[in-house]
Amino acid sequence: MTSPLGRLRPEHPPVRRVDDLAAAFGLRVDGPAEGVTATGVTMSSADVEPGDLFVAVPGLRVHGARFAAEAVARGAVAVLTDTEGAELVPAGVPVLLTDDPRAVAGPVAAWVLDDPASRLVTVGVTGTNGKTTTTYFVDAALRARHAVTAVLGTVELRIGDDAVESPRTTVEAPVLQSLLALAHERGATALTTEVSSHALALGRVGGVQFDVVGFTNLQRDHLDFHGDMEGYFRDKSRLFAPGQARRGVVVIDDEWGRRLAQESPIPVETVSTRVGAPQAAQADWAVVEADVGLDGVGSRFVLRGPDGARHEAHSPLPGLVNVSNAALAVVVAHAAGVPVDAAAEAVGRAHAIPGRMERVVERGDGWPLCLVDYAHTPDALELALEAVRPITPGRLVLVYGSDGDRDRGKRPIMGQVGARLADVLVVTDENPRSEDPASIRAAILEGVRDVRPDLADVHEATSRAQAIREALRLAGPDDTVIVTGKGHEPTQEIAGVFHRYNDRDVFLAARAERREQHA
Repeated sequence: MTSPLGRLRPEHPPVRRVDDLAAAFGLRVDGPAEGVTATGVTMSSADVEPGDLFVAVPGLRVHGARFAAEAVARGAVAVLTDTEGAELVPAGVPVLLTDDPRAVAGPVAAWVLDDPASRLVTVGVTGTNGKTTTTYFVDAALRARHAVTAVLGTVELRIGDDAVESPRTTVEAPVLQSLLALAHERGATALTTEVSSHALALGRVGGVQFDVVGFTNLQRDHLDFHGDMEGYFRDKSRLFAPGQARRGVVVIDDEWGRRLAQESPIPVETVSTRVGAPQAAQADWAVVEADVGLDGVGSRFVLRGPDGARHEAHSPLPGLVNVSNAALAVVVAHAAGVPVDAAAEAVGRAHAIPGRMERVVERGDGWPLCLVDYAHTPDALELALEAVRPITPGRLVLVYGSDGDRDRGKRPIMGQVGARLADVLVVTDENPRSEDPASIRAAILEGVRDVRPDLADVHEATSRAQAIREALRLAGPDDTVIVTGKGHEPTQEIAGVFHRYNDRDVFLAARAERREQHA
């Protein structure tokens, strides 16, 4: 089936001379480049189309140049790589040499595609938790002033009404540039993207100068990649750099946000989203009232602006965490040119976001309320459970796990948070990847025992689908079942194999089966 976004490339790209490209970036050229033209850039040999420049970067296991012959066979006209990679490129193909091909991949792709970001209003959102929700809220606000918008992130790559599943939170730099060009070609005038810490460390947003960037928070996550919180903060801060962004908006509810606001080399506006917090008085924008609503109502709040004016606003999702996401989105959209009250109204009308406090089955007819949420860090889990508790007349039943091949230190902490804030726990697998799933569950249960030594109301399931069904068996009509960790994800990775799987589908299948039994 053809994707509604086609090849994720513009239909009518510019034609650029390879020798002009080399001159523009000061690259040394080996091989016959005169008269060679390029119309696209890719870092994946499998995605090469005739006319592409193939960027071969060093990898964790092998050098990307090992795939240069395949890329050339598919139609690549030249290869951009380093000295080590050049030795692996087939003879007769122009080779552009640089010390760090990954660092220049984005700027080169932007040059080849004639700087598509300059033709759009661009917004980037980073932080540990809340990126996806905030990005969708920003997009909703931008649509109040832009007829066609694009949003890129963890859930999907969407331009206008057409979308495909996203392979990662932030796509590789050449793909991002192609999507920017495609968005412009399809009439979009604004684009919002999530920007992960991995993307910033690996140059995936290179070649884009965002009009506005936003920061949600910094909590423990990805320390297997960044080493420690200082390294994590350093990589997140890369988004707030001259040349990467023109201006920023920073939530200063945590110490890292306050530090970023103080150290940012670009102009920033600050947002405090906790009513009565000490930093509220110094913040440019502050939530000064908040009424956290119950079932289906979301939360209403008042946002005080730099001029002292009060703006009524609404988050369509429950919990104080989504007051924070909504407030940030309003200020970011305002910084991107949307009047503040129009932005607030649009955010309040934003549609449900896949896997973010998603209400899959409503309470009624003997069923508990069934929710799916992406919370996969200790702080996000805590905020999710705190948000759900006020809308739960009975018990809070939690299904959760933790990822394999990722930060192992957070697993017992996740166990403690669940044991402290939920009534019934079903510990299961998330994405075990190459690890033994039982060892991951054991680490979570170790944390659970710190809070509940007798493991009262604690269950373990070796299948995620089984875990959800067990939770439904245990839950009564006044209870809430929340499944966290995977959210929208359409697959589960086990021992290197991706299996089609989605938490929402399991809930819906269980409901359909029960209806058939009672028909």
